[in-house]
Amino acid sequence: MKIVYLICFMLLASTEMVTAQTTNATSTTAPPPAPRARRNMDQPDPNAPASKYDYRDAFAPFFYTKNGNEYRAASGEPGPKYWQNRADYKLDVKLNEATNEIAGTEILTYTNNSPLKLNFIWMQLDQNLFKKDSRGSAIVPLNGSRNGGGGQEFDAGYKIKSVKILSGAKNEKATPVEYLIEDTRMQIFLPKELAANGGNIKIQIEYSFISPEYGSDRMGIYNAKNGKVFTVAQWFPRVAVFDDIIGWNTNPYTGPGEFYLEYGDLDISITTGSNMIVVSSGELLNASEVYTAEQLKRWAAAAVSDKTVIIRSAQEVTDANSRPKNKAELKWHFKIKNARDAAWAASSSFIIDAAKINLPSGKKGLAISAYPLESDGDKAWGRSTEYVKSTIEYYSNKWYEYPYPAATAVAGTPGGMEYPGIVFCGARARQGGLWGVNDHEFGHTWFPMIVGSNERLYGWMDEGFNTFINSLSAANFNNGEYKSKVPQDKNRIGAMYTAPGLEPMLTYVDNYKERNNGTLSYSKPGEGLTLLRDVILGEDRFDRALRAYINRWAFKHPTPDDFFHTIENVAGESLQWFWRGWFVNNWRLDVAVRSVKYNDSTNFAKGAIITLDNLEKMAMPVILEVKTVSGKTDRIKLPVEIWQRNVAWSFSYPCTEEIESVSYDPDKVLPDYNAANNVWKRNK
Repeated sequence: MKIVYLICFMLLASTEMVTAQTTNATSTTAPPPAPRARRNMDQPDPNAPASKYDYRDAFAPFFYTKNGNEYRAASGEPGPKYWQNRADYKLDVKLNEATNEIAGTEILTYTNNSPLKLNFIWMQLDQNLFKKDSRGSAIVPLNGSRNGGGGQEFDAGYKIKSVKILSGAKNEKATPVEYLIEDTRMQIFLPKELAANGGNIKIQIEYSFISPEYGSDRMGIYNAKNGKVFTVAQWFPRVAVFDDIIGWNTNPYTGPGEFYLEYGDLDISITTGSNMIVVSSGELLNASEVYTAEQLKRWAAAAVSDKTVIIRSAQEVTDANSRPKNKAELKWHFKIKNARDAAWAASSSFIIDAAKINLPSGKKGLAISAYPLESDGDKAWGRSTEYVKSTIEYYSNKWYEYPYPAATAVAGTPGGMEYPGIVFCGARARQGGLWGVNDHEFGHTWFPMIVGSNERLYGWMDEGFNTFINSLSAANFNNGEYKSKVPQDKNRIGAMYTAPGLEPMLTYVDNYKERNNGTLSYSKPGEGLTLLRDVILGEDRFDRALRAYINRWAFKHPTPDDFFHTIENVAGESLQWFWRGWFVNNWRLDVAVRSVKYNDSTNFAKGAIITLDNLEKMAMPVILEVKTVSGKTDRIKLPVEIWQRNVAWSFSYPCTEEIESVSYDPDKVLPDYNAANNVWKRNK
């Protein structure tokens, strides 16, 4: 075929050359006839309203700025040479209840799976956020902030006593190394390069810090009637992520952006006074040393019970017999595997209850709640374990099996904060509020505990995705006990989510106004996934694609492009117009029903032409309801491709009688911010 095209082109060219030569040579030759006027199929319609829509922007090429490679495939999955480093921790600390100090030793075993040698390692010192001279403290506005230490003045931050490299057959040799601390980061200089492709090193750090009373709503101390409730997080120096995207991820912890962490096993030992009970990420390995004989029997009963079993009752909280006797201190030993973090809580005031979790594989786990007397009651934390059990079982069946041996909810100072296998929720939460915060925080097991995205940069990839799965779970719990009975008006929501001046969702978390965090990290991305599921792809295609994303990136580090590519490839749909409008830009949707014109005004049975206008920057599929004068209604769905090269769209509708009205988005499922032009009505 190429040869034929070439011959035709050459013949045409030679003919044009001959014609040109003849015309130039003979001035008397008649000029060639004028070309026929072409009919302009896209002549401007004088009746069309002004529009901001440009289909060349909405459907522009080159959305993706880089090609797939051997580390991250264009299909959205990890490439054949994908790598990530590993961090295993052995942690041994002691809590001083009187001074709020936590002190101890960390041994980090760091494995460099990258193809590069490393001559230094970056660590995260998150407790330094609460120091007066930290960057995070400096950016707290005059009217205060959720982030930071809430104005508390105390001896904040890590005290690093020593940093040593361990070597020898039994790690008996400890060699001090040089390190540098800058705000919430510590750079450890290695005496020799750490080998690529599997080289590992053991680093021992001796440290201490005073717990803040309010720790950026992620940890703190709740003063309960029967003793302090310590909710402890960011409690040991954690290695920063070294990846194939940025290298060392060293953005300081200033409060708004959360965490980006490596996976590994954590062996945790916590020493407290014997009056206290400790709950933690992972599995308790020495229950017989820290609980009474009666409590061990209750734990055994809870492990096989679908109903909540009380381990330590409200009446027993002040009973000395509810704690092991003749011991001044207790050491609690926990272990969690293949996790990116760990947290724990301790208090003498804890009521403890638990129930069995049933997982799809047949494995069992434990749902646990720990809360003070003030939080007790059937309208409060007395139902917490019921909520936890339901949440874990639902998400495990729907998306991916819960990977940890226990799921523990703790009532404390944080309004809601998530960690692997444990969450901290407000001690004053009640009924639907407690259900919602438990469901949300444990939903974070899937994003970002299983799918380990970079929260410091892309908060929407965990908060937003979690908000989406939360929107499905309420209907499942107890026959929809806490499901909203009021249908959502997505037109009104769309007006809020695309308000002028709102930053684009892909803005880094630290880079948008704190008041916009709820919209940009939680609600808007959650609604984006709902639009994909309910309007654009449909439930089956979207759910399959999201499950593929979770399975592909379980315990790995995806980027936004990895998510976008996966959804497109698995669902079989180019969605670049949607990513561009909803995620990359803060574009608005406004589609108007302009007119209805009959093919024959004396005979409505000959059909009508309905015209729509896209007046804003965003494109979306169209849903219409046509109602005729007899009361009959008809639904019409038009694909997003009508906007691929058009600002307005007219189509023929085969009516058999006069049309009473045409309504765009009759169920209000689209984020069209201007409902005033959504309905055309006949003149009466």
